[in-house]
Amino acid sequence: MAAYGGRRGQAERDAMTVEIGYALCSAVFAAAVVFGAVAGPALAFTLPDTVEYVSLRAGLVLAAVIFVARVVSVLVRFQQASQPSHPGRTRPDS
Repeated sequence: MAAYGGRRGQAERDAMTVEIGYALCSAVFAAAVVFGAVAGPALAFTLPDTVEYVSLRAGLVLAAVIFVARVVSVLVRFQQASQPSHPGRTRPDS
């Protein structure tokens, strides 16, 4: 952070933008894989209506949960990694 009011520098803003993009892309991929695994058989095969309905809804719910969990976990991990382990200390040997 800069000394003038605690504003973030361009490099920090760019890093956060990249991390948000990574979080969203990886979350979309993970959600798609989960949806395909859970709801795929209902889309690929002829199943009873109840089984098809339940597996599609379960796939949608699980995909949404996985999406949110992935985004939150990536962004929390990024924020924890960007904070110094000893606030106020600037020398590496401190």
